[in-house]
Amino acid sequence: MSNWIDLRQDADTGIESVRAHFTGHAYDPHWHDSFLVGVTEQGVQQFNCRRERHCSTPGQVFVLEPGDLHDGHAPTVEGFTYSTLYLDANWLETELRALFEQAPSGALPSFGTLLHQDPRLAGATARAFETVHYSDLRIVRQTALDDLLSCLTGHLHWRKRLDPDPRLPLCAQVARDYLHAHLDQDIGLAELAQVCGVDRFRLTRAFKAAFGLAPHAYLILLRLARARRLLALGETPASVATALGFADQSHLGRWFRRAYRLTPADYRKRCSNLPD
Repeated sequence: MSNWIDLRQDADTGIESVRAHFTGHAYDPHWHDSFLVGVTEQGVQQFNCRRERHCSTPGQVFVLEPGDLHDGHAPTVEGFTYSTLYLDANWLETELRALFEQAPSGALPSFGTLLHQDPRLAGATARAFETVHYSDLRIVRQTALDDLLSCLTGHLHWRKRLDPDPRLPLCAQVARDYLHAHLDQDIGLAELAQVCGVDRFRLTRAFKAAFGLAPHAYLILLRLARARRLLALGETPASVATALGFADQSHLGRWFRRAYRLTPADYRKRCSNLPD
């Protein structure tokens, strides 16, 4: 079976639903701005995340947080199939706080475990996916999503917002914040190191230790995440490439396909229903 992706976006919530099948190498390391909640339908879904290798098998639910760097690979010849919901972080936090009347202030929802063998959660994930992906009645979609959120509450905790995070080297945090603030600019490593007050070799080592990526790789993924949001809003690939500092549209396209296995134009069309 060849690789395929079926992606849609819910107009009411902005939730993206993706059903896909991959054999061999699925996608390069990347992250999302949203929470991912999905279920493996068939095969073995292998991925590296949080410095560990994970294998999701049929019926297991996988949950990733915004910023969780992960890749994808099929270690068996039959490949793997999964269904995933991409939940906007602000939407999820608002909905969960409605369920958690005593949710602590200054805290974020977090999932300490990435894989769950929970039949009830798996069923709720599958039902929510079906209702959203195939545009069921609004009341049916909302009921299924509420059931999913209720099931998720048994697997999450609230972690304190840490800014700056004392667990990370200060220079790495400064560099990260600078990259976020100047992601559309042609930033040099020497320039970044000067902002952080260290030499570029020390900065690269600290950054890799903190975030698992060199600064240049982090910047590319940061741009890709922003590109995904802009394309979903209907911006053209050419304008997005220019706005985010890619050399040209084809440069954006090469990186986008490696991370998401879709072209920018195809992703835009599936989310916005606008012509190329």
